[in-house]
Amino acid sequence: MKPPLRIPIGLVIVTLSLPVAVRAQAPATQTALTWSDVRTLTLEGQGWKEADLKAPFDRLPAKADGVARPPVWSLSRDSAGIAVRFVTDSPEIHARWTVNKKDRLAMPHMPATGVSGLDLYARDPQGKWRWVAVGQPTEQTNTKALVKGLSAGEREYMLYLPLYNGVTSVEVGVPTDRSVRPAAPRKAESAKPIVFYGTSITHGGCASRPGMCHPAIVGRKLERPVINLGFSGNGTMDQSISDLLVEIDAAVYVIDCLPNMTAAMVSARTSPLVKTIRKARPNTPILLVEDRTYTDSIFRPSQLERNETSRAALKSVYEKLKAEGIPELYYLEGEPQLGDDGEGTVDGSHPTDLGFMRMADVFAPAISAAIGGGSSR
Repeated sequence: MKPPLRIPIGLVIVTLSLPVAVRAQAPATQTALTWSDVRTLTLEGQGWKEADLKAPFDRLPAKADGVARPPVWSLSRDSAGIAVRFVTDSPEIHARWTVNKKDRLAMPHMPATGVSGLDLYARDPQGKWRWVAVGQPTEQTNTKALVKGLSAGEREYMLYLPLYNGVTSVEVGVPTDRSVRPAAPRKAESAKPIVFYGTSITHGGCASRPGMCHPAIVGRKLERPVINLGFSGNGTMDQSISDLLVEIDAAVYVIDCLPNMTAAMVSARTSPLVKTIRKARPNTPILLVEDRTYTDSIFRPSQLERNETSRAALKSVYEKLKAEGIPELYYLEGEPQLGDDGEGTVDGSHPTDLGFMRMADVFAPAISAAIGGGSSR
């Protein structure tokens, strides 16, 4: 007689041949979208019409190619400061955009969201601009849901374009049962733009989002369009740029070039720039801005000397121009711009978002006073 078969309990496998109904998982529903080219909406931040440009989102006109220095022209293809305003009641907003430089979505000291991303703001019920969402770039062409689950109601939005990259196209998408329309034009008393001419800091380095550089913050604070003519490493009061500035009918010209200039350059170039503007625009305010304080200058004498000599040169030219009777000329000192704790930059020079907020808090009242004909100090 054979012994009974011993099978370890843990190894028993039972196969049932009963029919089993398997429900296939339905694919995620894709929302059907209607896409709008931002050029059909309310585009701000450019001083020239599209017909005058080489590409739709350039910051200088086509005629500047070969007139402006090559690095300035190249940097002018970045879309810093350009924004689109629109109105929609959509519960979700999508964006599709293609950047020019696929190999420079980010930089070592500046994230991709600031270099190549989009930044969405909306007006709250009190009419104040509030941040909503950021478009995070991962490819040269990006299609992203910026935000879903928005509360019901129609509201105005503003979408900032990339700071340190250019774009060939930008579209806003909403569900097909919703609509997008251009925002209303600015009121006549606030339609003229604030024109910034400056360096990498004006350009937006190193904001985490396009809406966080100080020209953008000032624009929201003062409810005015902004034209950002910051050129990284190349804000040097070039005569070619001075000649172009005067073509823009500005509320105020903000000249903030000292971080890229030696004291000798400041002494030589400030007066010609101011007089070029004043000849063409006799009554438009001009705000001359000292450079922000290097946050490591307390330990590095060379940085302190750079600040002190360039500021002394600018102040000297300013006082001479005032003595000559140049009207509507204003001045902003550099020391308070970043605060006094040394915490406002990423590298001692370029502001973080904290630094930009502090700069905007200093710039906004000075710009407002200049526009209103206030104190020149």
